[in-house]
Amino acid sequence: MNTVKLTKEEFLTKVANFETNPTEWKYLGDKPALIDFFATWCGPCKMVAPILEELAAEYGDKLVIYKVNTEEEEDLASIFGIRSIPSLLFIPKEGQPQMAVGAMAKADLKRAIDDILFSA
Repeated sequence: MNTVKLTKEEFLTKVANFETNPTEWKYLGDKPALIDFFATWCGPCKMVAPILEELAAEYGDKLVIYKVNTEEEEDLASIFGIRSIPSLLFIPKEGQPQMAVGAMAKADLKRAIDDILFSA
């Protein structure tokens, strides 16, 4: 698998529809997900991008890794309070998502994925 570019419209149908359900998080996906909020000009984002591609291939169909360009999807960035990039949103199948800010090494990203998304 590869990382998947995500628009606001796709977010509403594949991840969570915060417009119809603004007070409660209800994940719509059938497998855990990781969302990378990035910008094309961001140096640390460019460092994380190939790592996320590698992880998408390694985890295969057990995990979906989405990418949200904060300059193209300003609404999503605003709704999630993205002030610094890269920001990574870890979304388990059950429970609340968790945000991490800043570039992470591959080993740290793998540990976070395993601990947050696959520990249950």
